[in-house]
Amino acid sequence: MRIVTVTEPGGPENLVVADAPLPVAGPGEIVVRVLAAGVNRADLLQRQGHYPPPPGTSEVIGLEVSGTVHELGDGVDGWTPGDACVALLAGGGYAEYVLVPAGQVFAPPPGVDPVSAAGLVEVATTVASNFDHVHLAAGETVLIHGGAGGIGTFAIQYAKALGARVLVTAGSPAKLELCRSLGADVALDYHDDWVAGVAEATDRRGADVILDVMGAKYLEPNVASLAMDGRLVVIGLQGGRKGTLDLNRLLTRRATVTATSLRFRPADQKAAICAAVVERVWPLVADGRIRLAPETRFPLERVADAHRHLESGDNTGKVILTL
Repeated sequence: MRIVTVTEPGGPENLVVADAPLPVAGPGEIVVRVLAAGVNRADLLQRQGHYPPPPGTSEVIGLEVSGTVHELGDGVDGWTPGDACVALLAGGGYAEYVLVPAGQVFAPPPGVDPVSAAGLVEVATTVASNFDHVHLAAGETVLIHGGAGGIGTFAIQYAKALGARVLVTAGSPAKLELCRSLGADVALDYHDDWVAGVAEATDRRGADVILDVMGAKYLEPNVASLAMDGRLVVIGLQGGRKGTLDLNRLLTRRATVTATSLRFRPADQKAAICAAVVERVWPLVADGRIRLAPETRFPLERVADAHRHLESGDNTGKVILTL
């Protein structure tokens, strides 16, 4: 089978297509024949050598795929070879076949193009699990950074479906308009003073929940933007790993700062998240309450171009590799 390998940590030019043996399903595992694979920010970090996969996981990049069931391991039921599926991975997605724990293989959302479905897996599981983690509730205000990206475009719509008021940051007029078209109540240009924008939009109360992909760069302004009993959840480190935290500000707001990574959760937790997505999120996609974000597709042979496009900052929505 074809896979994408990294010749050495570095730029997109180090991504090459090579041959590898097909995986074999062991007990409790499924081999998926891959139709398409989502491209995520984590993939860029892994290519650069900054985000190695969990021990025992494939070194091949790729955290989400769509495709069909190819082979079932012992003890796996409920599937037949040829069934359409999507899968949440700890690695291995940039390949024609991938080995996945059975609990992380699930049905795609009804009526969604099979290629587009590859770009829904990581965003749906990440957003749903993190909003569950911080208990986002109807009537609360959530601030979503990177509103025009893959995570952001999904999070806007899921938060609205939960009954929340949505504030977002994005970096251009076109991206801000995209966020509004998906349901954002307030869209703020991050080149401006977005902290003041949050204060104005909330009558100086602050946001109940902040979903952050930036990390260190936004730590202090995020804490300053929290409401009483507010919850900041960090899910990305695009702005660095180490920041300064004003504990007194956190204390006086009775606020919480937390961080999560889906990739390193144990298999049973991932299986539970996937099941929750099928039960609670896919119906919102099927009935149109969550619309597909814009997407840009590249064939596997142009994987380097896919990474360059995502890195450029010009992308909106999802980047998808097709096989």
